Amino acid sequence: MMTWSLIWVAFGGACGAVIRYIVGLSVGFPYATLSVNILGCFLMGVLFVYLEHKEFDRWQPFLVIGFLGGFTTFSAFSLDTLKLYQDDRFLAAGGYIIASVFLSLLALTVGFLIAREVIT
Repeated sequence: MMTWSLIWVAFGGACGAVIRYIVGLSVGFPYATLSVNILGCFLMGVLFVYLEHKEFDRWQPFLVIGFLGGFTTFSAFSLDTLKLYQDDRFLAAGGYIIASVFLSLLALTVGFLIAREVIT
């Protein structure tokens, strides 16, 4: 069972990444990333509810984790935040938002600076 789930996640991720690449070619920076993140979050919200209520959870590895994970990782972050909020964990949700944005930007900056020094 787990092997098939991994295959579906991989296939969905590949499909999502290809679609994201095509959007990037069509729309251009930075609007492609913004539109992909917004669309991905919207689709994750819709699919999360639909798949849960229609008991189509067997599609979750392909659609939610794979496709939308490959299309945009921002949708997963947003869903995690929503789940914390729905569990009345408001402080945790706020901390998660701040830590995710700040630490991701910090990690990107540190990686950029290190790579720039090593590579150039």
